[in-house]
Amino acid sequence: MTVQSDIQKAIASCEAAKGSYSMMSQSTEDQTAKQMFNQMKSDIDRHLQLLSSRLDYLTDNNQLNSKQQ
Repeated sequence: MTVQSDIQKAIASCEAAKGSYSMMSQSTEDQTAKQMFNQMKSDIDRHLQLLSSRLDYLTDNNQLNSKQQ
């Protein structure tokens, strides 16, 4: 297993969690809970940005990728 595939799995997990938080936010009438789920969704967006940036960096700078070109 490579670091890149680990990051791809982490991104997929984050996307799944983000969807769950969104569903929970929409299904509750409790405004405090709704705000909490929306904040958690925002946190996941930040995580996704960081993970995607790292994946882009690894993809662009992987020596195996550059040898194949």
